[in-house]
Amino acid sequence: MPATYGLRPRAKYGARPTAYAGRRYHSAAEARYAQSLDLRQAAGEVRDWEPQVAIELRVSGQLVCRYVADFRVTLSDGWEEYHEVKGYSTAVWRLKRRLLAACRPDIRLRVVDV
Repeated sequence: MPATYGLRPRAKYGARPTAYAGRRYHSAAEARYAQSLDLRQAAGEVRDWEPQVAIELRVSGQLVCRYVADFRVTLSDGWEEYHEVKGYSTAVWRLKRRLLAACRPDIRLRVVDV
């Protein structure tokens, strides 16, 4: 690994960590989406939301991996969804998404393209 001499390495896929409401998000798109969730909450459409929620994915009782969704959103009617803000779809993410659907069909995942 090359020395960076105090410089931060470039973020993967050009994402820049961005702060919003006292919390640091992995990208500006995630921070903007958090802001939109706050607006939807103020309008009464969203009851509550939480960023960076880990979901264990198990096959035959064995932990295979953890899927970390960008947001867990509880709608005003009590329905719970997981929201993923995606600017770039990687092969690993597509595999984990399929694994999530197979292992946890009870989870509703909504992908927000930026």
